[in-house]
Amino acid sequence: MTSTIHPTRRRALQICAAGPVVAASAGLLAQPARTPLQIVGPWEIGGLAPASSGYVFTRMQITETLMEAGDDGTPLPGLAVRWQVSPDGLAWHFTLRTTARFHDGTPVTAAAVVRCLQAARVAPALLSLAPIRSLEAEGAGVVAIRLASPHAGLPGLLAHSSTMVLAPVSYGPGGEVRAIVGSGPYRVVSLAAPQQVEAAVFDGYGGPKPAIERVRYLAAGRAETRALMAEGGQADLAYGLDPVSLVRLRKRGQVRVDAVTLPRTAILKVNAGLPALKDLRVRQALSLSIDRAGIARALLRDPELAATQLFPPTLKAWHDTALAPLRHDPAAAASLLAEAGWRRTAEGLRDASGQALRLSLRTFPDRPELPVIASALQEQWRQAGIAVQVGVGNSGDIPLGHRDGSLQLGLAARNYATVPDPTGTLMQDFGAAGGDWGAMGWRSDTLVEALAELSRGTSTPQRAAALRAQVTAVLQAELPVIPIAWYRQQVAVSSRLAGVSLDPLERSYRVASMRWSA
Repeated sequence: MTSTIHPTRRRALQICAAGPVVAASAGLLAQPARTPLQIVGPWEIGGLAPASSGYVFTRMQITETLMEAGDDGTPLPGLAVRWQVSPDGLAWHFTLRTTARFHDGTPVTAAAVVRCLQAARVAPALLSLAPIRSLEAEGAGVVAIRLASPHAGLPGLLAHSSTMVLAPVSYGPGGEVRAIVGSGPYRVVSLAAPQQVEAAVFDGYGGPKPAIERVRYLAAGRAETRALMAEGGQADLAYGLDPVSLVRLRKRGQVRVDAVTLPRTAILKVNAGLPALKDLRVRQALSLSIDRAGIARALLRDPELAATQLFPPTLKAWHDTALAPLRHDPAAAASLLAEAGWRRTAEGLRDASGQALRLSLRTFPDRPELPVIASALQEQWRQAGIAVQVGVGNSGDIPLGHRDGSLQLGLAARNYATVPDPTGTLMQDFGAAGGDWGAMGWRSDTLVEALAELSRGTSTPQRAAALRAQVTAVLQAELPVIPIAWYRQQVAVSSRLAGVSLDPLERSYRVASMRWSA
């Protein structure tokens, strides 16, 4: 008699049996093998460049940034223990933590920080948004940044993972990053991109010594695999779980599920440069055809996640309770499409010349709910007479399609507090040239000017609030991106872990604050 194993479970068992893949990292010797805390998530390590995979190493607390941020985005000390800004807002001085050491034992100097920040200024990295005139090291312990114009969001940009600080030994002769030698409480002991990195406590760290001595991150592509690993005890923290697996995990009770609301929204990126989508009435019809409440209730299993506007309530300064909410109204959608010249036929919608309204949508499975939402959208638009073909590929397909002009629709999950101050992210997405995850073929001078004024930080609180409301209203009216659902991060947590807290800004796994419960 033979037995069969479900392919998803078989894959989970193969991953667990494989164990760590050891590769050269920073030339540092690994500590004696101990059972590490195992984190599993959907995000692959796409190389060592900070702009592409820096978030992996900052989340693992292997690398640090000049600034940190509180849960509400408030600037906090990082490698810089204090900072000063001149009265005109043009000169910033950041004083480094004197005890900071890189994992090769060398001190963290202002020169090392400046080198990393210079590399992080290359567009489209977020630090390129700051009007930096010069970056200089003043002695060993002070980083001086001089601006061409005031930019109040600079501390937030300096907390972004793309600005993580690496030791000089991390770089090759051509300036490329060849190893990750940071200054955090954990140091790399093995690295096998794109799947895995393992780290151990760095004894030279100046802060409290973590209770968890080793931690391993593994990228596993399927949400079902990640859930099975958590359920089977092969993962202590499992991120990126699909709604069906979450229901099963809660029902069986072998692991607990922790949750935190994120400043993230599932959005439909629209190529408003296409003849059909250039017409605001068509974009409005696409939005009116979407049953957000049904998607949130039936697919996400959380009715509160139906997006009535772009910014979720988590972003209190940006969420406008006075804004008329996005709604589901198929009749109004049909009326707008007819007004725009699209007539309903047995085959769907056609314009006056007989051209069919057919669109393609790209999405990706890194966020497991996205392909499911895409299927729901496809059906809801079909009922409206709009034929949409869904393609599920890699997350990079959307920015690639933005740059080469081939993207028509893209379904993604956008974190609007990638920089703790959302103004930086919004400038990247909705600036004059648009952005990989934002506007395409659309611009608003009103919005660009409002964001520019907010970035200077010279407005009164009342004026800043009015500008944020203006930005929100323009995006709601013009729909360069169409909000679908807000986000709640839900993580399967092993019973052997204590002290777990989830970061609403997704900057850190906070392993250094955890401990074994038994």
